[in-house]
Amino acid sequence: MNYIKFHQHPVKVLVCFIWVFLNQPFLFGQSTDSLRYPEESHLRNIRQLTFGGDNAEAYWSYDGKSLVFQRTAVKDGIPCDQIFIGKVPTSPDEKFEYRLISTGQGRTTCAFFTKDNKHIIYASTHLASKECPPVPDRAQYGNKYIWPLYRGYDIFMADLTGKIVKQLTNSAYYDAEATLSPDGKKMIYTSTKDGDIELYIMDLKTGNEKRITHTLGYDGGAWFSPDGTKIIWRASRPTTEESIKEYKELLAADLVAPTNMEVWVANADGSNAHQVTNYGQANWAPSFMPDSKRIIFASNHEYKRGFPFNLYTINEDGTNLQKVSRDKGFDAFPMFSPDGKKIVFASNRNNGGTRDTNVFIADWVE
Repeated sequence: MNYIKFHQHPVKVLVCFIWVFLNQPFLFGQSTDSLRYPEESHLRNIRQLTFGGDNAEAYWSYDGKSLVFQRTAVKDGIPCDQIFIGKVPTSPDEKFEYRLISTGQGRTTCAFFTKDNKHIIYASTHLASKECPPVPDRAQYGNKYIWPLYRGYDIFMADLTGKIVKQLTNSAYYDAEATLSPDGKKMIYTSTKDGDIELYIMDLKTGNEKRITHTLGYDGGAWFSPDGTKIIWRASRPTTEESIKEYKELLAADLVAPTNMEVWVANADGSNAHQVTNYGQANWAPSFMPDSKRIIFASNHEYKRGFPFNLYTINEDGTNLQKVSRDKGFDAFPMFSPDGKKIVFASNRNNGGTRDTNVFIADWVE
């Protein structure tokens, strides 16, 4: 249709304008979603926040205005993970600017905002050594993919200037992977202090704590549900003589091979623990969705080679598995904003063929 015909039929012009408005939002200044794969129907307006390096485990403040995450970038003088915070952009032209909040010493991991939005908690090895701890030599273990459980890790609370105001754990073992309850009063974390990799819940005010897992295997990466009634975590459960032997040998060397993990859920006090997934390989980084019923997690179960990782949703009873993301490399660490409207995650997408992992946010569409 040409301009003259449009001009002669104002109703047609109006109809066409409405169609364009509904179907071509990018013409009106919104995202063209060039970072979204066509099949990613739950994600809209994906925006990349970091560029270059290894950026992961980005988590929202309770008011939804800021993110805290860990970053390694050798070219920027960050040889191993340190903690950074930044304000979430509120407009397309606002940059995501972030700053170091950890000490810059040792290695850090798993940061989380406190309820007042004025402090963070995170694990750090800086008291054990100012240097980055050594990376395990995987060749000694058949080139298996392994994680170190550095005994130098303890959990600290710092204000937003980076000043450490409190040390929350003080064991001679691995204390890390901490998150907080929705009311901000309880901390759930992972420790090896009792001879296995277990979950503990601490009352932040009193320091009193309770061990809530008691089965051989790795228990970690735990979260409370948004309504505070449940917890969710990743777990390995070696059962054969061979797998138990391998697990114990690695644990004795302060290592774990996180290649066979499933998603578990329990009541907030650790009771009624039950397995949700049973797919084999690595099903991990789970968290409850805003309704405190459904679950989102990362998995490589579709691929025998163990790669890529994508995001999936599932009901707590293990039904209705749905694939959310489609990157050919790595999508993981999903977390919904407090209002449930946005999601933050880490991904290899748009990294130009490098190994860079970056932080992305997107609108969530049911």
